[in-house]
Amino acid sequence: MTERTSKPTVGALPDATVESPSVPVALTRLVWLLFAASVAVFVARVRIGGEWRVPGVITIDGLTVLMWVVVTFFSGIVHSYSRRYMVGSGHETDFFLAVFGFTAAVMGLVTADHVALFALLWLAMGLAMAELIGTVDGWNQAQAAADVARKYFLASSALLGVALTALWWATGATTVSGIAAAADGLEGAVWLVGAVALVLAAMIQSALVPFHNWLLSSMTAPTPASALMHAGFVNAGGILLLRFAPVVTVDATLMLGIVVVGATSALLGKLLKAVQPDVKTELGCSTVGQMGFMIMQAGLGFFGAAVTHLILHGFYKAYHFLSAGGRVEHTSPTESDPRRTSTAGAAVVLVTGLAGGVLFAVLTGKGTSVDSGLLLVLFVVVTTLHAARSAVAHTSLPATARYGAVPLIFIPAITGYALVYEAISSVLSGLPVVTAPTELRALHVLVAVVFLAVYVGIEIGVHERSQRLYVALLNASQPASSTVLTDTEDYNEY
Repeated sequence: MTERTSKPTVGALPDATVESPSVPVALTRLVWLLFAASVAVFVARVRIGGEWRVPGVITIDGLTVLMWVVVTFFSGIVHSYSRRYMVGSGHETDFFLAVFGFTAAVMGLVTADHVALFALLWLAMGLAMAELIGTVDGWNQAQAAADVARKYFLASSALLGVALTALWWATGATTVSGIAAAADGLEGAVWLVGAVALVLAAMIQSALVPFHNWLLSSMTAPTPASALMHAGFVNAGGILLLRFAPVVTVDATLMLGIVVVGATSALLGKLLKAVQPDVKTELGCSTVGQMGFMIMQAGLGFFGAAVTHLILHGFYKAYHFLSAGGRVEHTSPTESDPRRTSTAGAAVVLVTGLAGGVLFAVLTGKGTSVDSGLLLVLFVVVTTLHAARSAVAHTSLPATARYGAVPLIFIPAITGYALVYEAISSVLSGLPVVTAPTELRALHVLVAVVFLAVYVGIEIGVHERSQRLYVALLNASQPASSTVLTDTEDYNEY
């Protein structure tokens, strides 16, 4: 420890006594009013049921009201947090306008039924996020990051345009609901072009490998913008696949391809996270992996599970980004190896993971038949094993207390997760497809075996024995060179 009493800063600190402009104050109050209204609409929708719509334009269904509540809540937190974070900044008003604009675009997107309106709001959502990434207009690296993100988002919008055009051509429908209703008759090259373009658009928006560079290049964004990005924006890929679930579930081979894409990103995200030296990039790589899990659940046919995952991941990632500074402050190097677990600890972790999988299967009914539900339960087991092992390795309690606490914490947590999953699936029940388990094929088993083997290898640190792999992972996780800040003097917003 040193006797240093002051911390180095980049630029002058903002004056916290300066009164905020009226726009941020008004927008913060407005977004919380929208949250209250969304909760009221959600309750009404659950009690009354059915769909509320303006035919051919918008539809308010279970997904709409659920996402309204989630999006406005996250946005309200970000608005309130930013009132202090952005105080004194010359870009404060522009930042709040972009955050609120993004919120409005997402709320509109989950309501849109006409394909043109859906595509327009998808584009608006991406442009608003690019604006947030490049908030500081005098910072060259921030502008470069915004340009990188904008190119990806424009590509995603172009692919969505191709998909919607192909599906309109194949069905004659100009609405999302109309395309869903006619999906049973889809086949041939036009459908394939539309379906593949949908999946690619979702992959880009959710920053799946190999489209993750825009996310890892976005670290110039203010921290609350990063929280909104990782808690909300990247989830759009899952929402897109759910809205067009009748289209992608037409063919089992396409669904298997989605599983492979998701599993690959889940594993590579975990590997990329292992080589990151800073908190925000580590969180970014974690998002790449978690979005892989979300897309994988959709590929297995469990769209309700995908939505549950994106919501819970949103809460988790918003918290971690908004508290990233505290994590840096309180984290110190340690000589202990978190992979070293005693035999008793390993047994407790294994039993907890298996018990969690069985409990999830019993509460949800998934995994009780020979279909893709077995893989969903397997991934629940793997996730529980990972979380339980981390708790055993990192908790500074006596061994007996740690081993006893793990099942007492994780079994109720799995119970809560299963109940939340069932509740969300119930809210989504009016959608054309919420659950569509696929027949278990040999390729599903192969994907599961490879995934499990690689995952176990990562957990025990096999990948760290290869310097070549380490360098390859480090290179694969590098942001665009134009977005890298090499001199702190280049950034002096104030």
